[in-house]
Formats: sequence, C-alpha cells, structure tokens
Amino acid sequence: MTQLIECVPNFSEGTDMQLIKQITDCIESVEGVMLLDVDPGKATNRTVVTFVGEPEKVIEAAFLAIKKAAELIDMRKHKGEHPRMGATDVCPLIPVSGISMEETAKYAQKLAKRVGEELAIPVYLYEYAQPNKERNNLSIIRGGEYEGFFDKIKLPQWKPDFGPAVFNEKAGGTVIGARDFLIAYNINLNTKSVRLANSVAFDVREAGRVKREGNPVTGKVVKDADGNDVRIPGTLKACKAIGWYIQEYGIAQISMNLTNYKITPVHKAFEEVCKSADSRGLRVTGSELVGLIPLDAMLEAGKYFLQKQKRSTGVSEGELVEIAMKSLGLDELSKFDPQQKIIEYKLRNTENERLIRMNLIAFANETASESPAPGGGSISAYVGSLGAALGTMVANLSAGKRGWEAQFSFFSEMAESGQKIKDALLKSVDEDTAAFNEIMLAFALPKGNDAEKAARTEAIETATKFACEVPLKVMKLAYSSLELLAPMIEKGNQNSITDAGVGVLCVQTAVRGAYFNVLVNAKGLKDKVFAQNIISEAKAVMNKTQTESDALVAKVEAFIS
Repeated sequence: MTQLIECVPNFSEGTDMQLIKQITDCIESVEGVMLLDVDPGKATNRTVVTFVGEPEKVIEAAFLAIKKAAELIDMRKHKGEHPRMGATDVCPLIPVSGISMEETAKYAQKLAKRVGEELAIPVYLYEYAQPNKERNNLSIIRGGEYEGFFDKIKLPQWKPDFGPAVFNEKAGGTVIGARDFLIAYNINLNTKSVRLANSVAFDVREAGRVKREGNPVTGKVVKDADGNDVRIPGTLKACKAIGWYIQEYGIAQISMNLTNYKITPVHKAFEEVCKSADSRGLRVTGSELVGLIPLDAMLEAGKYFLQKQKRSTGVSEGELVEIAMKSLGLDELSKFDPQQKIIEYKLRNTENERLIRMNLIAFANETASESPAPGGGSISAYVGSLGAALGTMVANLSAGKRGWEAQFSFFSEMAESGQKIKDALLKSVDEDTAAFNEIMLAFALPKGNDAEKAARTEAIETATKFACEVPLKVMKLAYSSLELLAPMIEKGNQNSITDAGVGVLCVQTAVRGAYFNVLVNAKGLKDKVFAQNIISEAKAVMNKTQTESDALVAKVEAFIS
C-alpha cells in the first residue's frame, strides 16, 4: 500500500487571497502532492490548508510553504481572533494510509529540524512527535502567543526543539507535530456575546472551567492540596473549545477542535452545545467545518439524526450525508459542498468509477456499442446491485410501516446491510471492466525476445487470475443478498413481495452471469491448480444460489396465486 500522509498547516493570513495563493502555489509545485482544501477566515485572519501525498513529497511541500509564509507574512502587523504565534502557526502531519503514527512522527521531526536549521525559525514539536510529554500540548506551547514569546523563549524550559532560542520578529515561531485526524468545527449561536459563548464552551470542553467559591464568575478560585486550580470538567472528551465573536457574520461561535472524533463525533458535540445554549437562553443556528471531515463522521451523524426521527438508517450514502448536512446546519454561513469538504471524496479517483457514474441511457448505450467492455461481467455486477437495492427498498418500506414499530430495528439493520452489498456490487461494475482491460494491456506487451515473451506471459497469467477473482467476488456478494431478500419475502411488507421476488431473479442472473466469466477466464490459465480451485468455489456458490433462490421464487409465486 502506498504511504500517504496529510498535512494541515495553519497560516496567519486570512484576507489577502493573492498572498495565500503564493503559498499554495509552492505546495502544488511539488509533483505528487494533491492540494485538497484552502479555507481562509477573515475574523481569525488565518487560513487552514490541507494537502496529501507520499511522506517525502509532503514534507518538501510543507517546507516550501513555511518558507514562503515566512517571507510574505509579517507577524508584527498581525491581528486576529485565533491564538497564534507565527506566520505558519502550526503544521501537523496526519497518517492516512500505509503508515504508522510512529513513522509519521519521524517525518514531522525531520521537517522541524530542516525548518529550524535552514529558515532560522524556532520550532516546537507537539503531540506524537514530541518525546517530552510535559510540552506536547499545542495550547500550552502557544500560551502567551506571538506577543509573549519574546520573553517565554528565553526560559530554559521553553528552549525550542529546533532553531534559534531567539524569537523571530517577522515570522514568529511555529509548532510542527504528528497527530490523529482532527476536526475543526465551529457552532453558531444567535448572540454576539463572547461571554455567553465562552460559558457554553466551558460547559462542553474536556478541560471545563475552574471551580470558584460562591459566584461561578467572580468567586475565589478553589485550589487543591498542591495549590493547583480545581477544575469542573466539561461534558465532552477529546474536545477543545473557546467562544469568540465573528465580525464577518455578526455572531458568536463555539470554536472546537475535536481531537478524536471517534470519542466525540460532530453530532454529539452539536447536541451538547444545543443543550448548554438552551439552558442559557441561546439557540444554535447552524455550524461550519474548517477544513475537511472524514466520510464516516458524516455518515454516523446522518444515522444519528435519522434514528432521532425514528426513520430507517438503511438509506444511501448520499442521503446520509444530506441529512447530516441539514441537521448540523453546515450550509448556514456558506455553501457546503460534500465533494469538496469530505476527505474521501476529494481523494476519490472518479476515472475508476466511469461506468457507474453514467446515467441509465448512457450506460445502456455504452454497453450496446462495438466496444467489448462493459460486457457480461459488468452487467452481472450491476444486475446484482439492483437485486440488493430491491431488497433494501422492501426493508425500508417495512421499517416505516405504521404498526410495525416493534420490528423497526430489524428492518433498519437489514436495510443498512443491503446498502453495503449494493455499493460493493456497484464498485465491481467498473472493476470487472478494469480487469478485462488489464488482460488486453498484457496481450499488447512486446514479445520481440525471450525476456519480453516471459514477461508478457507472466502479465497475462496475473491479469487473467484477477479477471477470475472479480466475478467470483460478484457471485459471493450477490449470493449474500439472499440473506436480505429471504426475510423480506417471508415477513417484510407484503405489498412489496413481488419487488423482493424480482430482486431474487436479479441475484440469480448476477451469480450465473458472473459464473460464466469465471469459467471462460479460468479456461485460459496455465496454473491449472488455481483454475480448478476457483471453478470449484464458483460452482459451489452457483449451486447454493440456485437452490435457495428457486425456493424463494416459489414462495413469491405461491403468495401471488
């Protein structure tokens, strides 16, 4: 698996788009790095940039961006709502795929060393890149901000990890580290009061608020036996939050960093802020994301709000994203485009989904053209997806049927499983055509000498094995949807029993059609053991499908007659 890391530097400029573009141009100048998002904020005077790529390329792009920011941004003139200490205020690296946090931390240290030595900027490590756990917290490192760091940096305990122990007047200092995926999330309030916004922030953030005697605002701070402030923790773990006023929109916000969205997801943060705001006579009017969000965070939010409405959660991915977006009010302040704000969508290679992104007419016309692909394999996968979709439809209709509330959870869960099978089969539509194309490419390889002939033969064999494995996967996926269709025929909404019956017929076609492809591709393999094994496995799936689907079709026919 290719190693991928994400980098999310925060630059202390949020109004001059030409200046920001000069920085992002440096990032895009590194081949192999993909710029995912540029999110400027006027009130914070800060821009959050997100890019991704292989580790060495990412740290090269990050270095160039930090260097350009130091040239262009003068911290002596900077003002903004957000805490900051330098032109590049913070630069975290986040593991995406094929790389551990420990490896990512080493790349952060490598980047920090280069910035400190070559740019003479004081650099502090944080989170997983910082071996000293007493100074790995970003907010503690940044305490005192730009203005206070001229004195702070002289203290022995605040000597930089890299670079000079003299604060850089123009560029300030920077913090570089490795961390888990963080969601920067702001929640909008119907007030301009920063005091009220901070009260809500203190209610929910993990650090909570200091405990006071008597009056919670003016009372004397309570100390423990060691002389430390006693704190009343907030309701949310892995959550940092402050309140601020955004001049641009004329509202106060709760600005949050959700440092582990698996512990505190966005929908839970939203709901907790709603509760606190309501208790203080305030109302949440919406929210906004700064940077990107993982797809599963949006899907879980969508499911949460559907469950609150007592509706089935077995709806499409697109509908889950839509309900999350509307429920969280993500489009209140500006248009929220899921294709631009969800990290998986930004990284998606749509060329690999060419067929399933066609409309029905275009897909049928492409199939009917003189091109040999898409052919029977892709059509089998698509027909199988329709079979799973029909079973999912019956499950959703059953979940929503009045008087069937006791069975709601069962049908909702069945619909969710159907959506997963449907999506996997849709993905196989393009996979089957890609497998066919790999065989064609292998046959087109040169064969002018013995070495080329051997390489060509090996490539054909490898591609042909893959072309057997894809339809076998289609067979198994299509067969698995009978576990959904059977209970829909037997105890689902009987007004839709024929829909489930047609779903079974689709499964039969998908399995037998994919079986044809396994046979025809296995026939050309030189590895006869592999060929025999995959044919035997495919035949077993086909026989089970035939037996079970025939019984289900008989039940449908008996009900109709």
